[in-house]
Amino acid sequence: MEFKTLVFYFFSIILVLAALGVILARNPVYAVLSLVVAFIGASGVWMLLEAEFLAIALVLVYVGAVMVLFLFVVMMLDIDPARLREGFWRYLPLALLVGALLLGEMTLVLNGDWFQALQAPAAASAEYSNTQALGRVLYTVYAYPFELASLVLLIAMIAAVSLTHRKREGVKRVDPAQQVKVKRNERLRVVSMPVEKEEEAAPDAPAGES
Repeated sequence: MEFKTLVFYFFSIILVLAALGVILARNPVYAVLSLVVAFIGASGVWMLLEAEFLAIALVLVYVGAVMVLFLFVVMMLDIDPARLREGFWRYLPLALLVGALLLGEMTLVLNGDWFQALQAPAAASAEYSNTQALGRVLYTVYAYPFELASLVLLIAMIAAVSLTHRKREGVKRVDPAQQVKVKRNERLRVVSMPVEKEEEAAPDAPAGES
């Protein structure tokens, strides 16, 4: 067995175990940390496929930024693990059905006539840039799907903020709809106040004066 094959199995086993840890961990923080390990394993597999840019971007962007943000969000939400497991047995048959369907699809794809072993890619020249080739294909051939994916991510981000927004008692909040309805004359009102001046008492004459 070649060394490259051993490295592939090493990263693949780490990826599978970390993915199981994400869905089986009882603590949400442990699930996020398992997802970080899964991303690192996936970046190792991409590195073996000579997709260096994707591997580095996965580590820098997702592990270094997105997952850190997820970890802080999970810690701030104060999720109760017992409450999350309340509907586990109720949705277990549906989860098993979906898992069986996915397993059947993967089996058909791997054992079908259309699945063939791919040949090794031709050796690239020294001037070849993986990042440049990926950017050219992404912003020309797949420009519209790329923009659509960006829109979906934006909607998901707005939905996540809306779902996690909590209203607390005693905290004043501003309603933008009410601010827009306010007219110009209602924003500032000048009130005429009567001026009251207290008469200063005259100082007493010093003693000894006639």
